[in-house]
Amino acid sequence: MMRVHRPLGIGSMLLCHPFSAYLVGSRAASGGRRQGDNNGSSSLEPSASTWRKPEPGRLKLNFDGSSKHGASRRASISGVYRDHEGGFVLGYAERIGTATSSVAELAALRRGLEVAVANGWRSVWVEGDAKTVVDVVRSRARVRAQEDLRLCGEIQALLPLLDDMSVSHVRRQGNPLAHGFAKLGHGAARPRVWRDVPADEVHRFLQRDAEGR
Repeated sequence: MMRVHRPLGIGSMLLCHPFSAYLVGSRAASGGRRQGDNNGSSSLEPSASTWRKPEPGRLKLNFDGSSKHGASRRASISGVYRDHEGGFVLGYAERIGTATSSVAELAALRRGLEVAVANGWRSVWVEGDAKTVVDVVRSRARVRAQEDLRLCGEIQALLPLLDDMSVSHVRRQGNPLAHGFAKLGHGAARPRVWRDVPADEVHRFLQRDAEGR
């Protein structure tokens, strides 16, 4: 698992090891590595193609950011929390105006971490289909654009508030529920949150993940 440790200055976070100072891999009590665990080493688990359940006692966040192609670059963010049985806990979606795809993905992750902190969820497995963003969290990539840097700083500030966070990459076909919520975000007049029961428009994706398809 990855655990939060003493924060460094934002300058160190952005220029050296963006998140590895906070997220340190360790093995689960059973002696094996938890799904999604990674400590920034060169030995990375392969990207999954289907959704996987978290362990009992943990919640899993799948996040997604969407930026329309073309001059408008209208963007939305979304995320969905599920429990160890695959049960829907919470989903969110909202428009964020004009943004690049990387800004949308980082903003989606930031909102998901804010949701965890607000609800007191301390053990979270985070998963997204934007490999660059996942690699930033794994300290294997850097960001340079000003807005990306700002969002990284805000994500960094949230990490000490979590006791146990792991991160993994999933291929796009394994992230349909978060993608469906992102589509809803484009049409949302205001930020939306669903608790316990997902939006009707994405229910089929929840069922598909539960069946492991």
